[in-house]
Amino acid sequence: MEVSTQPGTSAIEGADGIFPAGCPSRTVLDHVSSKWGVLILVALWNGPQRWSELRRRAEGISEKMLAQTLKTLEGDGFLRRDAQPVIPPRVDYSLTERGRGLVAVLLPLVTWIAEHAGEIVDSPAAVNRESTP
Repeated sequence: MEVSTQPGTSAIEGADGIFPAGCPSRTVLDHVSSKWGVLILVALWNGPQRWSELRRRAEGISEKMLAQTLKTLEGDGFLRRDAQPVIPPRVDYSLTERGRGLVAVLLPLVTWIAEHAGEIVDSPAAVNRESTP
């Protein structure tokens, strides 16, 4: 059986909706394709996590950016914020069904990037770009 890496015509036609400037899909695409958005969504794939766990997992994210990313993804319906009425306060974040569907699509992309990032970043073209003023 031959597997094609090219999307079918119907997949490309279905994606045409993202090209108009005023399309709402542009906003969603911006939210889910940001570096931090992808990392937080993928981090939640294996189950609920607390703020501090997410911050450790997504190395380099600031508190402000984590808060903003979580709020945006919650507003889009991709994750759920569950505040526990305990002292000290406990808040868990988890994927909603919509979020799980999205991450299921993102995981192959993230896996591909992880497998090829080294060769792409270390390629002669990448080295030339970085050394050119």
